Amino acid sequence: MNTTTNLVQNTGLGLRRSFLTEIIKTPPKNVSFYEVAPENWMTLGGKLGKQFRAMTEQFDFICHGLSLSIGSTDPLDEKFIHAVKSFMQQHKIKFYSEHLSYCSHQGHLYDLMPIPFTAEAVSHVAKRIQRVQDILEQKIAIENVSYYAAPGQEMDEIDFFNAVIEEADCDVLIDINNIYVNSTNHGYDAESFLRAIPASRIAYAHIAGHYVEADDFLVDTHGADVIDPVWTLLAKAYELYGVFPTLLERDFNIPSLNVLLKEVDTIQSIQSAWSIQHNQKLA
Repeated sequence: MNTTTNLVQNTGLGLRRSFLTEIIKTPPKNVSFYEVAPENWMTLGGKLGKQFRAMTEQFDFICHGLSLSIGSTDPLDEKFIHAVKSFMQQHKIKFYSEHLSYCSHQGHLYDLMPIPFTAEAVSHVAKRIQRVQDILEQKIAIENVSYYAAPGQEMDEIDFFNAVIEEADCDVLIDINNIYVNSTNHGYDAESFLRAIPASRIAYAHIAGHYVEADDFLVDTHGADVIDPVWTLLAKAYELYGVFPTLLERDFNIPSLNVLLKEVDTIQSIQSAWSIQHNQKLA
């Protein structure tokens, strides 16, 4: 893991308003850090704003952006980036991550669109990431995203991803479910993709559920429980790279907090199993 990000170890949870009050009342012991989309929290006032401030005063937080549109040909929204910087400073939020995608073209598209896997796109995106890092005065992490088409493809997904990360000199948010979904939809080996990730740049990971449209077509929804093959892939990631902070995402069909925390427990159990095996090897 890249320790320069100063992220906490172990397990995290995407904070959602539906269980904010419950968490404030009884903070889960198995959650080390929380993640929020800054777009959804920057302008909050009133009761929700006070509740969020209470959370950030007690716990470590990460910002995970939805609308930076890092791959777009539209001008980079530097006003938004400065607003994110102020929000992070206000709440002492440690880190910012975004998707390797775009969501605007002369206006917002309200979806994460695939960037063409080309050398030209590598250069374009890397420059924009560098500019974001210059404004924020820190490295950010870029997430491998799910995609359902690859228009203008000249490179494999992993080669494109690694080229962007290297040229931008940024960190990696590794999304385990996205690797599984893409490997199924596009017919590649998930473990081979995982092995090619630049290990020294991994800041943290996401894990989530997806929707099965067909045996060979999965949809990354964050609206279901994590399935066993995705848990297995997470265990393989720890086997390859050691334990890194891992966060559970759930964006709709949100169950009770207790159900979510059982999945956080599963993350912890996989991390603990790795630690036991690692210590046995060292003994």
